[in-house]
Amino acid sequence: MLKEPTTAFATLFEQALAAGSFVKLVLGKPRAAAGDLVRVSARPVLLKGEAFVSFVHTHKTRDLTKNLPAPDAVRQVSELLETSFSHAHLFTTTEEVQLMVSKKGRQTLMRGKASASAAPAAHDREKHRFLDLERAFLTELGVTNAQHQLVPAMARKWKQINKFIEVLDNALESSALKNAARIDVVDFGSGKGYLTFAMHDYLRHTLGLPARVAGVELRDDMVALCSGAVQRLGLDGLRFEQGDVRSRAPEPTDIMIALHACDTATDHAIHAGIRAGASIIMCSPCCHKELRPQLLSPHPLRPILKHGIHQAQEAEMLTDGLRALMLDACGYDTQVFEFIALEHTNKNKMILAVKRKAAGNADEAWRQVAEIKSYYGVREHCLETLLKQRSESPVPA
Repeated sequence: MLKEPTTAFATLFEQALAAGSFVKLVLGKPRAAAGDLVRVSARPVLLKGEAFVSFVHTHKTRDLTKNLPAPDAVRQVSELLETSFSHAHLFTTTEEVQLMVSKKGRQTLMRGKASASAAPAAHDREKHRFLDLERAFLTELGVTNAQHQLVPAMARKWKQINKFIEVLDNALESSALKNAARIDVVDFGSGKGYLTFAMHDYLRHTLGLPARVAGVELRDDMVALCSGAVQRLGLDGLRFEQGDVRSRAPEPTDIMIALHACDTATDHAIHAGIRAGASIIMCSPCCHKELRPQLLSPHPLRPILKHGIHQAQEAEMLTDGLRALMLDACGYDTQVFEFIALEHTNKNKMILAVKRKAAGNADEAWRQVAEIKSYYGVREHCLETLLKQRSESPVPA
């Protein structure tokens, strides 16, 4: 006996989950019983090594995410098809399945081969996105329009957001935070909150981690803007507050973020992360002013450094190189790399530090700091001064 189309669709979904061929599912054309629920989308995710299905319930003013194991996911789809939606589209690596229910209740099931976009090929890996354009916060912040389509003027920002989340995800894999009972995140200089909202969404909804995210920003208008968005979206575990990294009282922090903090504000942010014992410190520095005038002292490279562009480049390299060495001395594995291509932003350097499980050779790192300072005639570096004041690491006098 043939199954009715709705039951057959649920069975095909269940089989795709079991075979590991499930790519995506979309439920649309809501019925009256759906209320303000506009659409439901689902995709496979791994949470702590276990396979789940991540559902996004898109309402008119907010999104709700649920991560369900396979049996519960099949039941969820069956219930939604019975009560709330008249159209379903299942994508697997081998086929596409569509279910349509007319106003008179007539059910039609159509099956066809998978399109090129349904089965990800090797060359598609670079196009992988860690965030879904359908997330409500992206519309609230103006990255997407009401139809969840990317606003063309925000294409570079969208690429930057995804690259940031990719770096964060890799850092998480190198830390022990995915097994933590709670994760506290502080984003200094959060601005309009693009990355702050993205972190909160990825940690809590995509990974299902118990994260609490705080955006700290000097400008009251930006704090009000972001706080209003949090309230409208009904987001738990996300807050914005007015504050300055230089004077803010320390609090528990597992992940410290400071993107585009000007000049020594980056040093204060790194120092705040070290003081808090953060497992992950991520900085994208800018405006390297402190060391630049110090390079004008008598020096073998003075004939080269008399050119302003060389002096600026040298000051940037020295400032961030010394920051990385000091983070190494304080127990972190540190990388300095290009965060995103220069075509997307000219502030493209990232300092990423992940706390080591075992102690390193702090004396050797400080010896290298001293040698470099001596060679270039650097008399003072803000981060070193802060560390000496607080004695977080045995800094040589």
